[in-house]
Amino acid sequence: MVKVLFVCLGNICRSPLAEGIFKRMISRAGLEEKIEVASAGTANYHVGELPDPNMRRTASAHGLELTSIGQQLAEGHFSEYDYIIPMDKSNLRNVLDAQPKGTKPEILLLRNFDNKKSGADVFDPYGMNDDGFEKCYKIIEESCQNLMAYLIVEHKLKG
Repeated sequence: MVKVLFVCLGNICRSPLAEGIFKRMISRAGLEEKIEVASAGTANYHVGELPDPNMRRTASAHGLELTSIGQQLAEGHFSEYDYIIPMDKSNLRNVLDAQPKGTKPEILLLRNFDNKKSGADVFDPYGMNDDGFEKCYKIIEESCQNLMAYLIVEHKLKG
């Protein structure tokens, strides 16, 4: 089982969206028994909350329901997950600072899998208008498609 954890700051916009998109991709590929996905935030601002209403509305417009509950990145995540995927460089620093010695998950920015802007940040749409949330959706969706292709090849996965 390959385990992927998406990470943003509050776990109410970008990382739950990535989790929802990735779950749908896993299902469509018939890989539910081979890939597990979750999300977390580096801060504790929104622990126990549903994703941001604007992000849920944007996802819903794409036929996706976001139901994850906000959680904070914890020490156990580093040994539980094979891949920890932060949304931006600030959260990448936070993840690396929190990583316990002796744990070895692959820690990669999501946009390392973006064909246009490899290594760039996924901007935080929190507080933006609907257009900002839609642009964020498209960036995350494309990057997730490429991450899925990478995992299928890297781990020789078949549905």
